[in-house]
Amino acid sequence: MLEPAYIAFEAKGGGEFVFGAVRGDLECRYGPDEVRFTWEDFDEMDAAFGAGSAKCAPDGSLTGEIRFHRGDESTFKARK
Repeated sequence: MLEPAYIAFEAKGGGEFVFGAVRGDLECRYGPDEVRFTWEDFDEMDAAFGAGSAKCAPDGSLTGEIRFHRGDESTFKARK
């Protein structure tokens, strides 16, 4: 089953995301206005991992990208 896409960051450096059939657990490093992260979990039941980043926009939204190791990249825009 597919669920609505989201990305969530935790204060202690963790988090998670879901989009389409991809799910990832995050390990985050925070900067003043951006976060960089690595992730691992599943893409359609196959193990997957990669990295990404997100930056705060002036309107309070996040813009970023999620990259698959040796694979695709996907950009995103998120809001509360």
